Amino acid sequence: MEFPALSHHGGARGVTGSCHQLHLDPATSVLVDCGLEQGRDASPGGEFAPISFDLVGIQALIITHVHLDHVGRIPALLAAGFRGPIICSEPSATLLPLVLEDAYRLGISADSVQLDRYLVLLKRLIVAVPFERWYPVVEQEGVSCAIRLQRAGHLLGSAYVECDVCYPGVEPSSRVVFSGDLGAPCNPLLRPVRPPERADLLVLESTYGDRLHPDRSDRQRRLEAAIDRALADEGTLLIPAFSLGRTQELLYEIENILHRKALLRVRVGERDKDPLLEMNWSQLPVILDSPLAQRITEAYQGLHEYWNDEARQRLSEGRSPLGFSQLVCVDTHGKHQQVVNYLKSTGRPAIVIAGNGMCSGGRIVNYLKAMLGDPRHEVMFVGYQAKGTPGAVIQASEGAEGFVRIDLDGRMFDIRAKVMRLGGYSGHADQEGLVRFAMGSKEPARRVVLVHGAGEAKRALAEALNRASRARACQLQVTIGQ
Repeated sequence: MEFPALSHHGGARGVTGSCHQLHLDPATSVLVDCGLEQGRDASPGGEFAPISFDLVGIQALIITHVHLDHVGRIPALLAAGFRGPIICSEPSATLLPLVLEDAYRLGISADSVQLDRYLVLLKRLIVAVPFERWYPVVEQEGVSCAIRLQRAGHLLGSAYVECDVCYPGVEPSSRVVFSGDLGAPCNPLLRPVRPPERADLLVLESTYGDRLHPDRSDRQRRLEAAIDRALADEGTLLIPAFSLGRTQELLYEIENILHRKALLRVRVGERDKDPLLEMNWSQLPVILDSPLAQRITEAYQGLHEYWNDEARQRLSEGRSPLGFSQLVCVDTHGKHQQVVNYLKSTGRPAIVIAGNGMCSGGRIVNYLKAMLGDPRHEVMFVGYQAKGTPGAVIQASEGAEGFVRIDLDGRMFDIRAKVMRLGGYSGHADQEGLVRFAMGSKEPARRVVLVHGAGEAKRALAEALNRASRARACQLQVTIGQ
């Protein structure tokens, strides 16, 4: 075997479960991501499945970002005896315990003693590394490896990983780059992605390698139009949203809309009252009904130094894009049920952002049961709906004529509420962005391995990369990860 070498333990054949091992020599390696297979990739009981690869010689786990399809197997990794450093960006170091605590409680055990023991171990192993600085991971007589984390624009703290591998007497070093998940441009909170300066080997995601995203500039106008409909119809705008990333983008853009419409007004002396009951018609309540999303949003607020210039400018103007006065956070289940009943029984317009994003569980289901049958209300989808999920069924009813029903928790409900899909919120780069990442620097990638995508997406991206390399008259080898 020629080193450095690559092996995959997930994310090579499908779109989730990313886990890649970079072998530096026969006895030394590092692991990049340790994700859980989800959706169509998942096998039953995957969160309980033991680690299927040998941990001997793995010096560190490097995390690109904290979505579960990149970190969800960390509990299994620790259970298998891994005690090396878990290296990630500084924002990811804050977010990772929040995400894994929630996943552990829901998927493995809610026992407080067991959960606390797990979190203590996890936090002890996390090593936060600043962006754009080289950090030594392996320093041995026969090989050394340093990594550098660069912003990936996918969600706060997301990074792509540059690995610089050096062998005595061999020049230059080998540069291996793992893209993780790359973000689409124009994210309202995050700084844009810059291509790596060079890559002898690039392990590249290909989620949307076969398509181009629609123009993202129109999404705020369409969101504003939906808010106008909620006001006019005296109904609730229901947005099923994922807790990490998508929810924070929505809050940021809703705050901007309300700010421009002069609906944001602090009511001096009434801050301690219940905002849901005290606000008048001109002060549309925005209800965040997801405990995990609330904790993550609070963490985002504390990490504002990692926001982009425009977002930080709003803070300097005295605005609070993720914590504005009309934002109502619902924590307890009792308060949740009270809000559902209140909105169902009154003509009070509101915006509700609730988990989970595909309507397969979580608090959004109670809102749907209460409101799907009423045409005053509207359900807006801003994320992908996997085939077979309730979200996919509801989304498919958009524009349908006639009688449409859906099964929620074993009961059938009529779908009379308006349904729409708001595009432009994809967290992944499209084909153009992926090609630009691989080929956009002065020294384009020499070899690309495509992972984290369906077969059609990988093949289309491989063709696009080959076209780009011919246009630049450079040598490029593209393979599809297996």
